Amino acid sequence: MESATVTTPQNKNPAETSLMWWRSAPLRVTSEFDSESSLCFHKISTKLMDNLVKFKLSFRNDTQGQVNDPHLTFTSKHLSLDFDVEERNALVKAKFQLSPSLHLTATRDIKAQEGELAMVADLASTAYKFELSSALPSGGLPRATLKFPLGEVSLEEKEEDEDNMKKMLSINGTLKGQLLSGICTASYRDENLNMRYLYKDELMSFTPSVSLPSNALSVAFKRRYSPSDKLSYFYNFNSNVWSVVYKHKVGKDYKFKAGYDSEVQLGWASFWVGDEAGKAKAAPKKMKFQLMLQVPRDDIKTSTLMFRLKKRWDF
Repeated sequence: MESATVTTPQNKNPAETSLMWWRSAPLRVTSEFDSESSLCFHKISTKLMDNLVKFKLSFRNDTQGQVNDPHLTFTSKHLSLDFDVEERNALVKAKFQLSPSLHLTATRDIKAQEGELAMVADLASTAYKFELSSALPSGGLPRATLKFPLGEVSLEEKEEDEDNMKKMLSINGTLKGQLLSGICTASYRDENLNMRYLYKDELMSFTPSVSLPSNALSVAFKRRYSPSDKLSYFYNFNSNVWSVVYKHKVGKDYKFKAGYDSEVQLGWASFWVGDEAGKAKAAPKKMKFQLMLQVPRDDIKTSTLMFRLKKRWDF
């Protein structure tokens, strides 16, 4: 009597197991067309080994069908690689956890022979972090950044005079905190200070901001009239530039927007199918669609009708 041979996962051929992974891997294809540029953007991706590894191929093509800007991307938990096929160049990023409170990240542009190395340490709790980062090849002292619940402060070395190559230490940072019934944010970068105040409740938000030393003052205002209707207004006091936008939503998948921008003297209206800021996966039939009409103030006859279409297929 012949004995039956039982095939178990332990005695399967490695090549056969690898082939099964490829066969069972989901394949996702996303295509997007923009009538303004007349270009199609395509993305083909798949995940392997229980979603531990992701491969993605992306490229553009014009109306003649010519392929442009192809990229091949590999992504995993600790390593990612973005290969530019036309430039024969790769951008490599790596991230490692040296200890529960110490992380190391590295970025490298192979063709330019440039990159960055950063080490992040959690101080006391995850709300406080200290980061040291340096460009590769190094040209001076590393940049030091302290992040905390109320903002962050960074100290780095910059060239004060390009001719004499004189360097000095520069301080940049952001601080935010509760003030009255709103949030005040102050950002200092490259000797420019921007102060912004945000008041927000269930029906409206009011955001004045000022930049120093330019004294540029602007204000943004939003008013919600119902769960589906909202009006936004922006005004810059220095340039007298203003814009207004009205938005009406029907559920989460349909949106109508109309507005006017005085800087470009252009009125516009658009209709969205699918969440404007979301992905095609969450849209009806996994398809997002936008139809936009642009009307110049001085020449209505040159009005332009444009559309964008994004569709995803899962195999």
